[in-house]
Amino acid sequence: MIRVSRISWHRRMTASSSRYQISGPRARALLPRLAHRSLPLSPGVQELQQLPEPTESLGPLTSPQWNEEQQLSNVNQLLSPLCELLLEEKSLPKVAAKAADAGPLETLGPLAPVPSAVCPLRKKLWQNYRNLTFDPETANQYLHLSHKDQRVTHHFQAQGPAKSGSFELWQVQCTQSFQTGQHYWEVRVSDHSVTLGVTYPKLSRQKLGTHTDNIGRGPCSWGLCIQEDSMQAWHNGKSQRLRGLPGQLLGVDLNLTSGCLTFYSLEPRTQPLHTFYAVFSQPLFPVFWLLEGRTLTLCHQPEATLPARPQEEATAPS
Repeated sequence: MIRVSRISWHRRMTASSSRYQISGPRARALLPRLAHRSLPLSPGVQELQQLPEPTESLGPLTSPQWNEEQQLSNVNQLLSPLCELLLEEKSLPKVAAKAADAGPLETLGPLAPVPSAVCPLRKKLWQNYRNLTFDPETANQYLHLSHKDQRVTHHFQAQGPAKSGSFELWQVQCTQSFQTGQHYWEVRVSDHSVTLGVTYPKLSRQKLGTHTDNIGRGPCSWGLCIQEDSMQAWHNGKSQRLRGLPGQLLGVDLNLTSGCLTFYSLEPRTQPLHTFYAVFSQPLFPVFWLLEGRTLTLCHQPEATLPARPQEEATAPS
C-alpha cells in the first residue's frame, strides 16, 4: 500500500506543474505581444526623461589634482599624536614591570671616600715641599689674611690703612724666599683671574702703566696669569699665550740649581703648564695677584718643613 500511494502522489504533482509550464511554441507566440506593450515607468525615471539635452559639449573630463606632499603632511599630523599615545601606553607596563622586578628599594648610606691616586711626578715634587705663609706687611689694604696667614681673600672694602711696605696693587708676597736648592709649593684658587709668580726683592710696590698687576711686567719677576678663557706666561713685559686652562689646584716648582721655574695644573691630573729658564741671581719670593671676590690658599703638607733662611735675608723695599 505504501508503494501505491507514492506513485499516485507523484502523478498528481506532475499534472499540476504542467499547467504552469509554457512550451517553446507557445512562448514564441507571446513574445510579439509583449514587445508592443509598454511597461509603466517609475516617477523618477519619468523626470529624467523630461530633462532637456545639453546644448553645449561638456568637453573631456579633467582628472582630479593630487598634492602628494600635502596629503602626506596631513597624514603625519594625524598619525603623530596616535603614535605618541601608543608609545606611552606601551611603555607604561614595561616601567611597572621593571619596578616590580626590582623589588623594594634600599636606602643607600653615604659613599665612603675614595682616596685619589697621586702620580709619581707629584710624589717626586713633594720631596721638596715647602709650607708657605703670606707676609701681612706686603698685602694690599683690600686683601684679608686668615688661617694663620695661609689664606688671602680680596674684599670689596679696605681692611685698614695701607702699610708702608704693602702693594698699591691687589698683590701679596710670601714671607719665605729661596736662593739655592729646589722648592715646591701648591696653591688652591677659588676661580680664574689670578696670577702666580716669583719675584726679586726689588719688585715695585707702585702701579706701573695700565696693567692690573706688575708680576712679569719687568725683568725681575716671572708670572703665570690665569684668565677666564686664556692663560699667559709673563716675563720682562712680554707674554706668551698658553694652550688650555688649568684646574683650581696649582703647583709651582722652583729649581734654582738648574734655573727652571715650572707651573703645574694638578686637577684632574698633574700636567706642566709652562717652564721659565733663567739664571736667578737674587733671592726669589712667591708673589700673587687676585681679582675682587677671589680667594687663594697656600696648601700645607704635615711632613713638609720650612726651608732654612739664607744668612743674608732679603728685605723688600718700601
